[in-house]
Amino acid sequence: MNDADFNYFNYFTEIEEHFQHARGTGLFLLSPLDWALIETWKNSGVPLEAVLRGIDAAFEKWRARKSRAQMVNSLAFCSQAVMTEAQRLADAGTVREPVKSESAPFPDRDLRRYIQENSDAIRLTTVSEFNAIADSLDRILAELPDISADLEALEQRLAALEQKLIAVARARQSDEQALGARRELESYLKPYRSRMTAPQIAMLQAQFLERSALESAKLPRLSLFYLR
Repeated sequence: MNDADFNYFNYFTEIEEHFQHARGTGLFLLSPLDWALIETWKNSGVPLEAVLRGIDAAFEKWRARKSRAQMVNSLAFCSQAVMTEAQRLADAGTVREPVKSESAPFPDRDLRRYIQENSDAIRLTTVSEFNAIADSLDRILAELPDISADLEALEQRLAALEQKLIAVARARQSDEQALGARRELESYLKPYRSRMTAPQIAMLQAQFLERSALESAKLPRLSLFYLR
């Protein structure tokens, strides 16, 4: 992949496909922990190039083992290698900024469909606090005749609404749901704790619990990173 082909919003898809290819199983589905980990890398500014290199390095090390009784079943296996590659790129001063294409990465109709579907999904909850966020999504559709003209501004608005959605969803979680999410997180995370630093684990926990709150309330993600 070269710079011209890189698209800022391909971060999730590129990592998912690269991990599946490295693992040799195209039908392998990433776990909730994996998606939360990708999100922590994205939010921390880890370059896509570092993640892809780290995945390759981790699998090369795994394949060099004399005994490979256990298959690699999580991106967390690659976390140390990813951070090593990110540091190497930073030390070498070769971290490349995403190249913005002259054309919008998403057709206007796809953006409108995505936002409208998210608004409709939120309204299915029939919760007034959620409906207010759906109203904001509808206003975005009404206010922007060319919704793809400024994707950066659109992403900022969607990300702000998503944070409101998460806050309401977490506040409405029952004690049992919150405890269940933490237990699920620990079951995923336990085998990989030694591969991560305390700050990395803290960020991963936050992202996982946010995703869990939305999923338990059957709410969508709003960021353009989730438009496929």
